Amino acid sequence: MSRNSSTSQQRVIPLKQQKPIGGAVIDAEGREIPITEKMIQKACRELDKAWVSAPKHD
Repeated sequence: MSRNSSTSQQRVIPLKQQKPIGGAVIDAEGREIPITEKMIQKACRELDKAWVSAPKHD
């Protein structure tokens, strides 16, 4: 059996284009920038990194 047989080849699934979620932000020049899922995921990752637990009170 060849290394390039169809059972050993990896399947490539193209990524879908980023679709707007339904909101937008306005940049410094007044342009409307549609909010994408990628933007939301990035913001969530940044919030996770910055998370600080509240101090415990005895």
